[in-house]
Amino acid sequence: MHTKAVITCDNIEKKYKNFTLSVDHLEFPKGFATALIGENGAGKTTLLEMIAGLRLDHKGSITYFDEYSEEDRETNPIVKNQIGYTGTGNYFMPQWTLSQTKAAQELLFDGFDGEKYDAILSDLALNNGNPFEGSKKVNTLSDGNRTKLMLAGVLARDTKVLLMDEPASPLDPLMRDKLCNMIQDYIASSDGERSVIFSTHNISDMENVTDYAIFVENGAVVEQGFVEELKEKYTYIKGDTEDADAVAPHLYDCTKNKYGFEGLCLSEELDALAGYDLIKETPSLMQLSVGIMRANTKLGSGNR
Repeated sequence: MHTKAVITCDNIEKKYKNFTLSVDHLEFPKGFATALIGENGAGKTTLLEMIAGLRLDHKGSITYFDEYSEEDRETNPIVKNQIGYTGTGNYFMPQWTLSQTKAAQELLFDGFDGEKYDAILSDLALNNGNPFEGSKKVNTLSDGNRTKLMLAGVLARDTKVLLMDEPASPLDPLMRDKLCNMIQDYIASSDGERSVIFSTHNISDMENVTDYAIFVENGAVVEQGFVEELKEKYTYIKGDTEDADAVAPHLYDCTKNKYGFEGLCLSEELDALAGYDLIKETPSLMQLSVGIMRANTKLGSGNR
């Protein structure tokens, strides 16, 4: 599928003492929800923070909306107003009250809708209309409620792209489902002009909202594509233990136990497996993720 890019990264490099993030070329498709998937420390947060402008000390270039540079992002308010970001750190000052978070965002962002903000807080059960709730401080909120507060802030703005670092992690299952609905509604409200980029460890919970997946391991992009196309590119294989050693060289990854084996296989390799008694399935995003991550991880092999 050919699509326009909402954000493009070229020749990105960021070096740390024991880690380097290196991205030659990466395009995030416009009008879709893109998931950044990878192990802890793979480079997902670093990449999102570069795009958001929280990290400026890197090589390479980032282009926004097919026309703006990183310099434009820093100097042209039009660009920043079109970008919403939620992270895992202290988004609001901990001593701020809920009323102050609203006032600060009204001051900082053009297009911030205070009434919409209040409505979202109410919908997320953070504001029930009690006049004393405005004095509640950020540092008294749970991690999940602080995430709700950040979500209300970005969703009350008139933006074109949301950058969300692990938005589902602090949320309970019901709220994760609601988050997926909020992302879908955000994208659907703009006739293809709005996009979402998020990192996640909660792959199963976020599968229904993920259109495009980018797999990051050891500071590099190791696979990417629209989820439905990836599900055609790979096949999930299950078989009996006695066939495991013969089949394993043709699998992208292979997990064995006393009951049998299973693993991810490139669909183009299926002809080489003819003659074996195998179960072939369309992989879920979780199975794709685990298989691709296992094939590229630095972790020990364990029972693989």
